Amino acid sequence: MKRIKNLVIGGIETKLFNLILITVLVLSAAFLAVTLIHGRMLNQLTEETGQRQREAIGQNTGMVMDAVVEKSMGESLVLRASVSDEMFSDLADRVEMLAACTEKALSDPAASPAPYAAPDPARDGETYAQMILADGVDESAIADKLGIVAGMSWMMQAMYDSSEEVSSCFIGLPEGAFLITDDRSGQKFDADGSPIGYDPRTRFWYDLAVENRGLVFTDVEEDAFTGDVGIVCAMPVYVDGRLAAVVGSDLFLTGMRDSVEASEADGSFLCVVNHNGHVVFSPRETGVLKVMPSADAWDLRENANEALARLVTDAMTGPTGVREVKLVDGWYYMMGTPLDTVGWVLLSAVSRDAAAEPVRLLEEGYSQIEREAVESYRTRSAGSNTAIAVLTAVLLLAALAVALVMGRRIVRPLNTITNRISQLREGDLEFKMEDAYRTGDEIEVLAESFADLSHKTVEYVQHVQTVTAEKERIGTELEMATRIQSAMMPHVFPAFPGRSEFDICATMDPAREVGGDFYDFFLVDDDRLCMVMADVSGKGVPAALFMMACKIILQSVAMLGGSPAEILTRTNQAICSNNQEEMFITVWLGILELSTGKLTAANAGHEYPVIMEPDGRFELYRDKHGLVVGAMDGVKYRDYEMTLKPGARLFVYTDGVPEAANAEKEMFGLTRMVTALNKVRTGTPEEILAGVSRDVNRFVMGAEQFDDITMLCLEYKGNGGEEHE
Repeated sequence: MKRIKNLVIGGIETKLFNLILITVLVLSAAFLAVTLIHGRMLNQLTEETGQRQREAIGQNTGMVMDAVVEKSMGESLVLRASVSDEMFSDLADRVEMLAACTEKALSDPAASPAPYAAPDPARDGETYAQMILADGVDESAIADKLGIVAGMSWMMQAMYDSSEEVSSCFIGLPEGAFLITDDRSGQKFDADGSPIGYDPRTRFWYDLAVENRGLVFTDVEEDAFTGDVGIVCAMPVYVDGRLAAVVGSDLFLTGMRDSVEASEADGSFLCVVNHNGHVVFSPRETGVLKVMPSADAWDLRENANEALARLVTDAMTGPTGVREVKLVDGWYYMMGTPLDTVGWVLLSAVSRDAAAEPVRLLEEGYSQIEREAVESYRTRSAGSNTAIAVLTAVLLLAALAVALVMGRRIVRPLNTITNRISQLREGDLEFKMEDAYRTGDEIEVLAESFADLSHKTVEYVQHVQTVTAEKERIGTELEMATRIQSAMMPHVFPAFPGRSEFDICATMDPAREVGGDFYDFFLVDDDRLCMVMADVSGKGVPAALFMMACKIILQSVAMLGGSPAEILTRTNQAICSNNQEEMFITVWLGILELSTGKLTAANAGHEYPVIMEPDGRFELYRDKHGLVVGAMDGVKYRDYEMTLKPGARLFVYTDGVPEAANAEKEMFGLTRMVTALNKVRTGTPEEILAGVSRDVNRFVMGAEQFDDITMLCLEYKGNGGEEHE
């Protein structure tokens, strides 16, 4: 160590200065290196994350678009079909009313004839009833009947005025007379002014109504007077067993035709198919969906395109879901729904490429945003690196200055503090204040603070040790409680490998370490299987303890015999006799007679069971609920019965299934639960429970589980299997 005037070289102050200098240099270099490495890693991570996000957006958006397409197509198609079918249904109702009134008038011997008029070009545009006689008809011979029929003019005019789509209302007589109500009397004459002959007995609608002896709809045809496209609804009228008239009404379908032909836009279109499988309205000019003359049209139900043929066939009986069908110009999402009144089908199609276009545009937009963000990040990162370098240099100079100024003041007391700290050992970890540290400046404050911190740290370590030991004890007890609770419920499947009459499976997923739900199933005797599904009020350990007590009481009471209602009644009495915490439990209890399939059950405030008949679908069975068990003494419960046929399935559950919620607080609900059951309705009970659990997990998307989820599924097979030992 050398001293040159006031400068000491080689002393503690110099060493401290050198130490600070080296430390700052090393830290600065490490900081710069870490910053550069992290920058490269962040760039790489951004690119990888962007790629994964693009893939996820494409996949998830595609799924959402499929669901939107199906929902929007279904709602639009059903609405259009409903409007169209209502138009045909109203027409049928009016024709039936006209037939009834005509029959009454022709059957009344006291009916008074009314005047009638022939078509008159001068009255064109006026709505009135016009009488047209076929060639060779003697008007005088049937004058009375014509007058009686003319008496229906008021009703025919009311029918005509009631709807803009109605082209005309008419009554055709087997004698060759035709009474028609419309406002187009001028169109019943040729260009030279001669009346157009018309014999109703030669018309297709007349023959079709007489042949079927009831209400009929014709195929799409041109109107005899206007040439417009329409359909005829007709119905025969019989008096004393003999044909007296055929009444009917025309319905213009030009609006439907124009709407369908104008429907092709943005890759979507509509198409109408009649009861013969022929395309009657379509915007397509080529391919199997173009409109062809009836004699040349092919039946789409027998088309070589199996997907299209199956879609049309299924739509004849009810609405179909969205299906993919390949047409000559590509793949389409298609669905159909029937027009029940006329037996037609309304088809809707959306191009798969058009439906996917929003997804493609979204991906392109996201890619552009990502490229701009990456470029912006790189530009700003370069500026940040420069700023960091400048800031590091400034901090280095400041640190050197501080080292020179503070060296002398901090060396001695710091060395003393350092020595005392180095002497701390296990068993003596507390740093105590001494006179050597009382410098009257920050060093003294530091020493006092470190002494206080040391004392608190020792106390904290002791507290942590105590708390850790307590948590380990509680954790061990909770783990043991979980194992005990799980062991108390049947958990080995198949549960009854020697029994062929049924298959049963159950699961429980508690929201906490232990739960308040429980299930149970056991043989009361050789021919009766008892099943229990219950949900205790509350959560956690209190609910689990109450659950175990209730389970033991229920099973003990059930083994003594009696119906489900009697079992619940006795159980309620036992629990209410000593229920100081006022807890309660919802219970569904059923006893299945294995030899006959007879199921006797009672419900104490629990969820509705779900039943599936053989070859059917799962549906809620809305049974009557009694009061929850444990709420009030003296409650009586009621049994209800049903018979399970071989192949039937029973599903019972707790409210944790329909009340499972996603991050948006939307509940899974009974409708989604029944839909999930029907997706796997042909599986084994274990597969059915797994399928429902998958749908619930997919719906909640990792949201926190707030309630226990417990399910039980039974498949009744009857006595068709091997005899059990």
